[in-house]
Amino acid sequence: MQNFQHTHSAHCESGVTSLLLTHKGLNISEPMAFGLGSGLTFAYLPLVKISGMPLIAYRTLPKSIIKKATKRLEVKLETQTFKNQQKAQDELDKCLDEGKYVGLQTSVYYLPYFPEDMRFHFNAHNLIVYGKEGDEYLVSDPVFETPVRIAKKDLLKARFAKGALAPKGLLYYINSEPSSEINYEKIIKSSIKSTVRDMNAPMFFVGLKGINFLAKKIRQIPQKYKDDLRYPRLYLGHIVRMQEEIGTGGAGFRYMYASFLQESAQHTNTNLLKESSEMMTQVGDEWRNFAHMTAMMCKDRKAFDFEQLASKLESVAREEKAVYENLKKMI
Repeated sequence: MQNFQHTHSAHCESGVTSLLLTHKGLNISEPMAFGLGSGLTFAYLPLVKISGMPLIAYRTLPKSIIKKATKRLEVKLETQTFKNQQKAQDELDKCLDEGKYVGLQTSVYYLPYFPEDMRFHFNAHNLIVYGKEGDEYLVSDPVFETPVRIAKKDLLKARFAKGALAPKGLLYYINSEPSSEINYEKIIKSSIKSTVRDMNAPMFFVGLKGINFLAKKIRQIPQKYKDDLRYPRLYLGHIVRMQEEIGTGGAGFRYMYASFLQESAQHTNTNLLKESSEMMTQVGDEWRNFAHMTAMMCKDRKAFDFEQLASKLESVAREEKAVYENLKKMI
């Protein structure tokens, strides 16, 4: 408890990954953890619902960042899920008694230290439990500036929330000492190759094709809903929310990946990575411009122009494609 150093991060899983590795003696920044975990992607999943709306993901599936990052760094990661809540709590207490810092997957909605207007049904929020005092657990939540506390019953409820991406009591911790000699050139190349492959996936709902698919859906709104803008307003607001409010969202993840590329350029002395970092920063700016344009329309500060929004997204996809084409030269 006394040795734990909390760090405020941009995103939960990359922040937890960075912090767990750092406390094991391997000082890995959050952008480096995100990049080595090949966290960047895009997916439009209409069959998976978040608050009744299609899931729009700007990062890979929960647990994938920490699993890929630790695997590439040759660090052993222990993970467990549970059917029984008491067993899940007993295992957490056992790990804490052994001095482990434990990562958990939880639901934002059932974490009482979140302001009430920020709680929503999202089951893939990661945090670290680093101690226990009485009936309260000491929590390092990466998206908060300082450590927080949570009652045992509240934490258990958050760990066993139902619905999409249900955490099932997931806990994880690092169970080996990292090597002091890391072949950054090899693992950076491997992680970039994975991201480039994912963003160029052939499925219509993933990667660059997925961005263009979302643009197509927006372009179809006037034909489907005509003069009734109630659902289109909710739908576009949902897109912005998924992009800018959940984790770091679309633009934020692009900025984080740009930081990873910049840091990788220093590790490998590769100008191409520095150039790609600058290109990805511009992509982040364009994602943010799209979000601003969409929000203005949702708030009636600008007339709805679905063709303009769709064209903007297609432009973003072209700019992202240029980044990945540039990175292909390295891999």
